[in-house]
Amino acid sequence: MASSNTALGNRILLGLAIGTAAGVATLGVGKFHPASLALMQQVATTVLDPLGQVFLRMLFFVVIPLVFASLATGVLQLGRLDRLGPLAGRTFVLFFANMAIGAALGLVMMHVLQPGNHLDPEAKMRLLAEFGGAAQKQIDLGGAQPAMSFSVLVEMFMPKNLLGAIVGQTKTVIGDVLPLILFAILVGAVGTQLVESRRRSLQDALELVSELMTGIVHFALKLAPFAVPAMIYSVIVKIGVNILLALGVFVLGCVAVMLLHLFGTMSLWLKLWTNRSPLAFFRDIKTVLVTAFCTSSSNATLPAALDCAKETLKLQPSVAGFVLPLGTTMNMSGTALYEGCVVLFVAQVFGVDLSFAQQITLLLLAVLSAVAVAGIPGGSLPLIAGLLATFGIPPEGIGIVLGADRLLDMTRTMTNVGSDIVTTVVVDAQVTRAEAKRAAAQRTIPA
Repeated sequence: MASSNTALGNRILLGLAIGTAAGVATLGVGKFHPASLALMQQVATTVLDPLGQVFLRMLFFVVIPLVFASLATGVLQLGRLDRLGPLAGRTFVLFFANMAIGAALGLVMMHVLQPGNHLDPEAKMRLLAEFGGAAQKQIDLGGAQPAMSFSVLVEMFMPKNLLGAIVGQTKTVIGDVLPLILFAILVGAVGTQLVESRRRSLQDALELVSELMTGIVHFALKLAPFAVPAMIYSVIVKIGVNILLALGVFVLGCVAVMLLHLFGTMSLWLKLWTNRSPLAFFRDIKTVLVTAFCTSSSNATLPAALDCAKETLKLQPSVAGFVLPLGTTMNMSGTALYEGCVVLFVAQVFGVDLSFAQQITLLLLAVLSAVAVAGIPGGSLPLIAGLLATFGIPPEGIGIVLGADRLLDMTRTMTNVGSDIVTTVVVDAQVTRAEAKRAAAQRTIPA
């Protein structure tokens, strides 16, 4: 499986290189022969764009069922909520803090570098004309949007017509994922209270839906080596090379901030809450990080992570066996970071200005939707499309970053896995200290 993922990734990167080179060459020829550029722009519109849309629409197909099934399953897997002990409590708090910090770092980076603003206004207007009215409506609304308040939040997450909001009566292309996320969490929470046989049946049904939707994502990814060069070529010949500069700044910024979170934030966690040296720790888990980077799959890396936690790091088997598998499903700090960055990047490219309140909402949604991401290459793409639609940004804009997603997928998977292991080490240290305190207290009790 790992080798097939690597081969697919190589084909996607090769396609990106071919599409980019062909697009730049076409622009160069067009300088001397404008008619040829006009002809290739027409070819891009009539042939290459529909090919890219086949790939994108397959991803759009799975957004609603995948978000619902994955989030509800994640809550169900926790078991009875009233029976979760201190180990689970510590784990979930650290998971949320990890993802929230990662997402916040990503948003800060996007404000500092503003990669989407490397496009000139003329290029942005061409993009708006190309991708339709969703972003234009958001721009036209501008200051007419209601100020964030408790009543507005209630309306956002709990609309009067749940199905209408989900299927897109209030949004274009995909629909609104906010009420869907809340509904999925509620279904999962209630499901944990069912008798064991019914809870298991519900979980099996939801896992089946997730597997089916993941299968469609796999089908879509088989088209990626052809769709990626088609889409990047089309964007370059229509918009110009400015898009490459913006994309390059975006990729470098994302990679840098992911590495900062993994080796910076996680080193601080090790220093604050454990007695381990960060340098020695990362040397010990080097093989696991390389495996995660090469496979782009948290699931594929889990066996190596478990072995490293128990044999190399000498963590308690009960802690490693609980935290790491759960982290593979829920603790996606690199993914949460990346999702927020993509939404802000595409918003900047289209000239959509997200308010501070919207960006706080984006941070929260990036954390929640990251939990729903399948631990496979490209698993975050459908969720990002849903987030784009939620903020009135054309989901087709994800095609701009699609070619570079493979490299970023490898980096964010490494960040996800590294953060999982650090969280496991921190939880293990806390559990060990708690057990030592209890033992010391028992020794002081007179017989």
